[in-house]
Amino acid sequence: MKKVLFTAIFATVLVGFASCKQQSKSEASSESIEVNAIDAAHNSMNSVNWQGTYTGTTPCADCEGIQTTLTLNESTYVLETVYLGKSNEVYKTEGKFVWNEEGSRITLDNEKTNGFNTQFRVGENVVWQLDSEGKQIEGELAEMYMLRK
Repeated sequence: MKKVLFTAIFATVLVGFASCKQQSKSEASSESIEVNAIDAAHNSMNSVNWQGTYTGTTPCADCEGIQTTLTLNESTYVLETVYLGKSNEVYKTEGKFVWNEEGSRITLDNEKTNGFNTQFRVGENVVWQLDSEGKQIEGELAEMYMLRK
């Protein structure tokens, strides 16, 4: 009799834990959906304090690195670059930039950047220089394309 009673209690407890676990998974799934949902009303353009000066040293094929300074104002930019180990000359371009439709990236006007499609993804106190197709640069040097405020 004790064995039957013990088995029944054990089975009841086991079923109870299993149903709690199922409910927790279900609740966690719905929570992650809410957290991962994209809020179209908030983006880098309207939710981040993006105006200011960003600096960093980006990779260079034939020098020690490119010291890069990007200053963003209302709709204008100043981009200054120095090719380290080659010259102390500062190459400076100024112009306007535009935001993409999602409000997450800016493109510097091509006329001032020698026809290059110079784009940056904008984050909180950081911009990432993108490749010529507007994609995030990946690989072991990816972090070097980050300019910090």
